[in-house]
Amino acid sequence: MRIGILTGGGDVPGLNAAIRAVARRAFDFGWEVYGIHDGWKGLRDGDVSPLDRTAVSGILHRGGTILGSSRTNLTKKPEDMEKAIANTKKFGLDAVVAIGGDDTLSVCAALSKRGIPAIGIPKTMDNDVPGTDYCLGFNTAVTTVADALDKLHTTAEAHHRVIVVEVMGRQAGWVAMMGGLAGGADYILIPERPACIADVCAHVKRRREMGKAFSIIVVAEGAKIKEICDDKAAEQHKDEFGHIRLDLRGLASTLSTAIEDQTGIETRFVVLGHLQRGGAPTVFDRVLATRMGVYAADLLKQGKTGLMVASRGDKITAIPLEEIAGKTKDVDADLCALAEMFY
Repeated sequence: MRIGILTGGGDVPGLNAAIRAVARRAFDFGWEVYGIHDGWKGLRDGDVSPLDRTAVSGILHRGGTILGSSRTNLTKKPEDMEKAIANTKKFGLDAVVAIGGDDTLSVCAALSKRGIPAIGIPKTMDNDVPGTDYCLGFNTAVTTVADALDKLHTTAEAHHRVIVVEVMGRQAGWVAMMGGLAGGADYILIPERPACIADVCAHVKRRREMGKAFSIIVVAEGAKIKEICDDKAAEQHKDEFGHIRLDLRGLASTLSTAIEDQTGIETRFVVLGHLQRGGAPTVFDRVLATRMGVYAADLLKQGKTGLMVASRGDKITAIPLEEIAGKTKDVDADLCALAEMFY
């Protein structure tokens, strides 16, 4: 049997660990393994090459992805899908293992419907893929956020400032919520709950009246604050899946200016940006990637395809790709309530 492995979408720590796990398990079965470079773009363009044990050796702890990545959407153009299917056959791939987030997995589901045996492994620091408790890269990202908040607390307290910290999170606020909870944020804004600038300012003032001279505000990059958000510039730059460039919203800068203007309290902002998806994976992400990668290969060994590997409780299982394609997992209401207890 010959399988292809690819990584799509934004990179996260843990991708290399997953590639290694799939390949090592496949080698144990006596299979051939091919790397598909730069995500679905590589399958479309025929950028496919063999992987051996040496290629996947020593990469468990490395961030990024040895295969490269892209945000290529094969479903956008019928001819791209046809090229990908033709190259699957050209290179003799009996199955494809796609490691990616909701966009990558939606393409994986579409290929599966076209008769290409495929398995998906959920990867996204946003942790917004439904059907799985955790996605690869999420634990590392929130650990980075919590560490940053620990550092920002000391400088905010020393100068009696408000600091607005922008973190990643397009449609779901898992990084903001979990990172904010772990880092002791004083207010958390997420896409699932439209916010009002007046409420944020009132909270900052209330803390001052309580004798708390500083505040840490965590905001997901996709948060909706209607009084201050202008997405016109961001709308001019969309990827192949129709997503706008969230960094062009300037959310943290705009929010910090609004807070200072309306409260009179000195306010600064920090955009963590790609720091959240860089560096070595945590122990949790290394183990999760290893378990998911091995399970993906085991599913192929059993002749099971059209599935996404999922983490549920302490078990690794699988669900149909069609059940998660095009869907988003929102932050749980109980987590929002928990965060509000500490406002």
